[in-house]
Order: sequence, then structure tokens, then C-alpha cells
Amino acid sequence: MAHLISLLSFCPSRRNLDRLFMPDTRSPQRPMAVTLQVVSIVLFTFIGYLNIGIPLAVLPGYVHTDLGFGAVVAGLVISVQYLATLLSRPYSSRLIDNLGSKKAVLLGLAGCGLSGVLMLLSSWLQGWPVASLVCLFIGRVVLGSAESLVGSGSIGWGIGRVGAKNTAKVISWNGIASYGALAIGAPLGVLMVGELGLWSMGVSIMLLAGLGLTLAWKKEPAPIVHGERLPFMHVLGRVFPHGMGLALGSIGFGTIATFITLYYASHGWPNAVLCLSLFGGCFIAARLLFGNLINRLGGFRVAIACLSVESLGLLLLWLAPSPELALAGAALTGFGFSLVFPALGVEAVNLVPASSRGAAVGAYSLFIDLSLGITGPVAGAIAGGFGFSSIFLFAAIASLSGLGVSVYLFKQAKAMREQQV
Repeated sequence: MAHLISLLSFCPSRRNLDRLFMPDTRSPQRPMAVTLQVVSIVLFTFIGYLNIGIPLAVLPGYVHTDLGFGAVVAGLVISVQYLATLLSRPYSSRLIDNLGSKKAVLLGLAGCGLSGVLMLLSSWLQGWPVASLVCLFIGRVVLGSAESLVGSGSIGWGIGRVGAKNTAKVISWNGIASYGALAIGAPLGVLMVGELGLWSMGVSIMLLAGLGLTLAWKKEPAPIVHGERLPFMHVLGRVFPHGMGLALGSIGFGTIATFITLYYASHGWPNAVLCLSLFGGCFIAARLLFGNLINRLGGFRVAIACLSVESLGLLLLWLAPSPELALAGAALTGFGFSLVFPALGVEAVNLVPASSRGAAVGAYSLFIDLSLGITGPVAGAIAGGFGFSSIFLFAAIASLSGLGVSVYLFKQAKAMREQQV
């Protein structure tokens, strides 16, 4: 919390929000028209994350079984992408602010296509395992860097086109696009490799990237906002408490995604995949049904309610005596986690001028990258010492801590608004 003082030194009132961001002088659009415009932009996030999802369930088995490397190397092939995303956030944020969101998305989609080329090359080099692995690693680094450009760039592009008052809607739909693409991409990749072979993944990623570039090329860009470009570390300091709330709330998602299969197996329960499906279904449903509450009630109130529901779901998973109650816990967790990112994200992005919006989105998103990166080893160590049920108690404590952070930030923001009146 060392950066809290600098964060609170810039807390705009809601009345000045539109002035703070790029002013929107166009005539007001109907809600459905705004939604359609947002969807047309986050489509590029969907394409980018479909490229990430397609190899997700295939590469560990390919590296371990076909190339003959150990489980650690197989895991590194997946995790190196997240590391690349984390490390590239500052650069991608500066690029978005200086060159514009559209150019950032185009560069990200081109990077996705290059990763497809490297994956195709890896499949051709299967007879030379080390060369094949090197191609995979390089491709994963490129894909991770492209992810930060496409995901954050689409958010900035969307906000620039529909106005700051629709920030919550842009972030919500961007999340639906990314999680939906991962849910579709993983089984699609398994199906393609089973029917056509490993080469089909590389070709499909190249074709998807080409489709995205074609659709984005002639699409109207968002105007580049001129003004002071805050240093990335300064922006990071401003959004740090909001990012910590997000990171603590994301541990539950990381725990379910990584360990739900082993948790079910430890209890002798079947159909662990139903937990993931129910989590994802409730996540998307909540974003579709209740995303507008952020504009009506404010980001902090929604985050407090969502983290409360998520904590309840994780506690239910910890104590569940049957698979039915475990399913209920997963559903509550997905429902609660769904709006944490956009709710705290709206409040975080509002802390910086429009000219540094890309840096704010990148800095804030960095915390979920970090959270998902450390959840696996930390939760795995807890499971090794106390059993798989205990990891959900750990995740619940983290979620409750995120709730405490959100309550604190809400009270601070309320006090600042009262001083401005």
C-alpha cells in the first residue's frame, strides 16, 4: 500500500469523468447500438484468445509424450506465454497510448500469426525434438506479447469509440470474449489435432490472425488522445490497490482452473469438467445480465457484492461433502468473480488522464497475470501439505482479503467525493 498516497492524490468526481477522458461530441447512441459497436471491437480479443486456447490442451501432451521432455518442461511451454504477457505489459501500454489502439491490435494480431508459423515449423521438426521445442518456446513468447497488445488494445479502442461512460461495458464484453474464446479454443484444438494432426493448429492460428487483420484493417480507429503521458510505474502506483483487489479475487479462478480435476479425484467424484463448465457459464451469464450495474451503482459496490458471493462459493467448495454441492460452489464462484475485473477496473482507469488510458489498462491487467502465475505453485504446495480441499480455503481467505481492500477503497473514494462537494 506504499503507493496509496499517490493514488488518492488524483481521484476525479463522476461529474468530471467525461471531461477527463476523450470528450465524445457525437450524438448519443442507443444502448443496443453501443453494445454492437463494442462487440465489433472485442471480436479481435475473441480471435486473439482463440489463438491462445487452441494449443492450450494439446501442447503439454505433445512436449511430454511426442517430444519426450519432462513434465516441468511441458508446463513451462504453457507458463512462458503468461510470463511474456506480464513482462510486455509496460511496452504494450506505451505503444497503445502513443500509436493508438488500432495499430496495437493490428500488431498483436500479426504476432499471433507469427506464432502460428512457428508452431507449424515445430510440427515439421518433430523428428528433431530440441529444435521443435525451441520453435515452440519462441512462438509462445511471441503469442504472450501479442496477447497484451490485442487484449488491452481492444479495451482502449472500445472506450475511445463509445466514450468513457461505457468503460464498464467495454471491459465486461472484452472479458466475455476472452473467456469464451478459451472455452471454445481448447476442445477445438484437441479435435483438430486428433482429426488432422498437429500442423492444423499452426495453420488455423495463421488463418484466424489473417481474418482478424482483414476485419480490423478498414475499421475506424479511436482518436489518439494527446496530453501528458504518465510513466508506467507512476500509473502502476495509482492502480496498485485496485490491482491488489483483483489479484486476490483472481486466486479462486486460478485454483479452480488448475486443481478442480485433482480435487474431484481426491474425493472419488466423477465429471470434474462439469465444474469448469458451470463456472464458465455462470461467469458469462452474470456479465451479460448484470454488467450495467457498474454504471448504476459504482464499481466499488459491485466489487464488494461480487467478492462476497465468490468467497461464499469457495467456502462451499472447501466444505462440500458431495459433488452436487461442489458444483454449487463452482457456480457461485464463477458468478461472483465475473464482475470483479470490470468493477475495480472502471475505478482504476478513472484515476489517470485519457492520454495514459492504455498504461492504466495494462498496469491493472498485470495483476491478474501475476495472480494466475503464482496461484499454481502456491496452491500446489498447500495441497501437498494439507490436501486438495484446503486450497479452496486458501482461495476464500484471499477473496475475503480482496473484499476488505474493496471496502477500504470505497470508503476512501467516498471521503474524497465528500471533500470535493
